[in-house]
Amino acid sequence: MSLKKLVESVVGPKSRWLTLVIWVLIVGLLSFMWPQVNSEETNSSQLLPDSAMSVEAERIAEEQFPNETGVPLLVVWYRDGGLNEGDFKHVQAFYQDLKEKPLDYQSMVPDFGSMPLEVLLQVASEDGEALSTPIFYNTEASVDELQESLDLLNEKINTLVGDEAFSKELSDDGLHVRFTGPIAIQTDATALFSQADVTLLIATVVLVLFLLIILYRSIILALVPLIGVGFAYGLISPLLGYLASNGWIVVDAQAISIMTVLLFGAGTDYCLFLVSRYRDELQLEPNKYKALHLAIANSGGAIMMSALTTALGLLTLSLAQYASYNRFAVPFSVAIIIMGIAVLTLLPAILAILGRVAFFPFIPRTESMYQELEAKRGKPVRRPNYRSAFSRTAGRIVTSKPWFIIIITVIFLGVLAAFVPKIDYTYGVFESFPEDMPSREGNTIIAEHYPVGEIAPVQLLIDTDGHDVSIEELLSTLPYVEKVSEPLVGERNANIKEYSVVLSINPYSNEAIVAIPELKSQAEAVLKDAGVVQAEARVWLGGETATLYDTEQITSRDQNIIIPVVLGIMAILLVVYLRSIPAMLYLLLTVGLSFLSALGLGWLVIHYGYGAEAMQGLIPLYAFVFLVALGGDYNIFMISSIWKNRKKMPLKKAISEGVEETSSVITSAGLILAGTFAVLAVLPLQVLVQFGTVTAIGVLLDTFIVRPLLVPAITTALGRFSFWPGELWKKKDGEKEEA
Repeated sequence: MSLKKLVESVVGPKSRWLTLVIWVLIVGLLSFMWPQVNSEETNSSQLLPDSAMSVEAERIAEEQFPNETGVPLLVVWYRDGGLNEGDFKHVQAFYQDLKEKPLDYQSMVPDFGSMPLEVLLQVASEDGEALSTPIFYNTEASVDELQESLDLLNEKINTLVGDEAFSKELSDDGLHVRFTGPIAIQTDATALFSQADVTLLIATVVLVLFLLIILYRSIILALVPLIGVGFAYGLISPLLGYLASNGWIVVDAQAISIMTVLLFGAGTDYCLFLVSRYRDELQLEPNKYKALHLAIANSGGAIMMSALTTALGLLTLSLAQYASYNRFAVPFSVAIIIMGIAVLTLLPAILAILGRVAFFPFIPRTESMYQELEAKRGKPVRRPNYRSAFSRTAGRIVTSKPWFIIIITVIFLGVLAAFVPKIDYTYGVFESFPEDMPSREGNTIIAEHYPVGEIAPVQLLIDTDGHDVSIEELLSTLPYVEKVSEPLVGERNANIKEYSVVLSINPYSNEAIVAIPELKSQAEAVLKDAGVVQAEARVWLGGETATLYDTEQITSRDQNIIIPVVLGIMAILLVVYLRSIPAMLYLLLTVGLSFLSALGLGWLVIHYGYGAEAMQGLIPLYAFVFLVALGGDYNIFMISSIWKNRKKMPLKKAISEGVEETSSVITSAGLILAGTFAVLAVLPLQVLVQFGTVTAIGVLLDTFIVRPLLVPAITTALGRFSFWPGELWKKKDGEKEEA
């Protein structure tokens, strides 16, 4: 169906209500038939592919060294100045109660209840201030069931010790208890996201509504985009829920949280693109239906192109091996496509119903309508000016002093981009959690009071292939190795041996991560010296440090693949839409420069403003894909206006008019989009806070520097060469050369 026929089918005097009813019926029916996406979120923490070394090590260990004890929950007991005899008696009584009255899904507990006090003292840390004791659970227990069990444990311990051992600050006097380990980390993370969903949704809606009212000074108009986004989400949620329930996609809480932000930010932007054009047409056309037809005809192509560009850009995340990237691809792309459809069908129907009333109290009218109103009132009526002083100034300066603008903006953005090589990255799980999260506090206590490497030993597995191999002595000589355990022999294959390598350095540090390939190469060298064939394929490293190493390697691989693919897709779409190779090149270059400058400025804010020692390693690719995809929307919207004006006026005037026409709406859209991503800062997860910060900064740089200044200045400097090899390359008859 052509755009013209689409317009006629959804915004006519009769079809406008039918369109609205169809949307209501579709959303209601799908919501009744299919599950909501939130109910299908996975709790799996496995983000690496099966081919990753650490994942293979875990699989081999489960086969050769089966552990029937279950998944551990670590109970950390801590008292500043040293645990006393009463504290240890509480531990004994607690474990005796667990042995006599086992919890649901409890698989095993150590016999601390009958352990002599002297032996229990030896299990404590060397300084006597901390004690870590495990409780093991069956692997089939769900997160909700585990949370119920932890709540019961909390009550038992508080009743036993007669104090709020879990809630008071670690700096307070008395006994402190914290849960940590795999069980506690999983339940804490789930609780954080369950709270974050509601907080994020409320904060996003309130912020968008506030900004829309401030920018458009109309409550009705502020509600219209939110209604459109709400209907779109009502369709997206059950659709994604259906796909997830059938196992076709995997969704997690983090992806859904960011998708909500993306939907409100990008969706509101698309609505503003159409609404601003509708407002302009209402100043020229008295018939509201015809004005809406013209608005869609003039902006619909740019909106569809923007949605397609953004969706394809986000879909490239499906090329990633790392699940945290991969899980974003389909939900984000589906959300953008459905939002684009809603903007071109549902939103026009709502605007057709409301007409000029949507803009109350600043109703756009034609000049003849103003004259009639003045005659009726008997006094002049003020004509609203929808073009801001910034847009008029920008339109004038980019055409009068293009090279000055280019030099100043490139230097400014280049200085910010220069900080990118100075960024330190981290892939540690705890660095993303708030410092006061119980499982992180428990882990911190263990790290501060037990030997640093014992927090997370490296798991080394080798296949001797029947050869006599001794590896402990060599590994023990390495400067970062504290000790190496005696080997365990595989139950199914006696050639498989497992060593526990305790590091002398923090196993979560970059120094430890860098040591992983050396550990592997040293083990391979021992196997080669013993005559083992294909030694490089017979060594596996597992554990937290190896997982961090694999994460860094795989995410780097994903970046190296996805970034060129995104740029390639953007290049093809821009060439097809603009029919200009130079325009495609400088638009991509400005997007790249904008991304690097946002990353550099984001690092300054994160490091010096938030006090973070390192940026989450996932941020660069997240930010790149979002900024390139969403920045392309503003490119397309502004450039399409310049290209359209070029058909009927000289180039410089076309550029100036294009900047003036689009700067106000791009500024409004940019502020809303940046605001929605900034809302992520209300969440307790550092990866989302940092992502929101960098993306918001990038959107603002795009909104106020790159789109209104740098891009049109380059277009002016290149002159009619900007349009090569399209038809507009040819100079019009009688037009003076402008470049």
